[in-house]
Amino acid sequence: MSTAHTTQEIEIVYRRDARRVFATLVRLLGDFDLAEEALHDAFRAALEQWPEQGVPGNPSAWLVSAGRFKAIDSIRRQARFTSTETLAEPLEAIADNTLLTDASAEQEDDSLRLIFTCCHPALAPDAQVALTLREVCGLTTEEIARAYLTPAPTVAQRIVRAKAKIRDAKIPYRVPEADELAERMPSVLRVLYLVFNEGYSPSSGAMLTRADLSHEAIRLTRLIAEVLPPPPLAEVHGLLALMLLHESRRPIRRCR
Repeated sequence: MSTAHTTQEIEIVYRRDARRVFATLVRLLGDFDLAEEALHDAFRAALEQWPEQGVPGNPSAWLVSAGRFKAIDSIRRQARFTSTETLAEPLEAIADNTLLTDASAEQEDDSLRLIFTCCHPALAPDAQVALTLREVCGLTTEEIARAYLTPAPTVAQRIVRAKAKIRDAKIPYRVPEADELAERMPSVLRVLYLVFNEGYSPSSGAMLTRADLSHEAIRLTRLIAEVLPPPPLAEVHGLLALMLLHESRRPIRRCR
């Protein structure tokens, strides 16, 4: 396989799987910034190794494993300049092979964990939206700022404060228990609707639509509808039906 063809394959994998790989890395590493760095390191390794070794049968699992080991190396390098005691526990947890499961089996659950974490009620509503668009959907700070007519530094501060709040308050990275869902679901559905709307009718840029965002919002909403118990199913199904109705009209909008 040529280098050019492999590079195209990696681009496809990045567009399709990057945010789900990131969600799994957040679970394994317990830190947004470390997971983001590990994600980029994993794709850098793929660009170096896949042209020679070929694209693995399960690219997502390969990327999760590579990112995890890159993070371990990064923590070990930090240990040279800080107290090893403060790094021993997280390093031991990351290095524990029992935490690394088949990425293809876990990524759907990890996406749910990530969006519920980003939409935690301890975070301000505007921070929930910004953090979800950045961490779940992969929009840049500048794209989010243009979408909501907000200065980019303001959006960046919201994201930084939200991640610090999650870290300092030790907000758990998990899907809420059944008795918490009724309280937590409205903010999640509101954010998913905003993500879909930004994909269906972008508030900035030259593109008429952004199908990647709409499809991700539909995927997450469908996932919630499939795996979470009632009582919030009526609201979830209603939002999913609304998304699918508008999505069916996308080809007509493109032809205008």
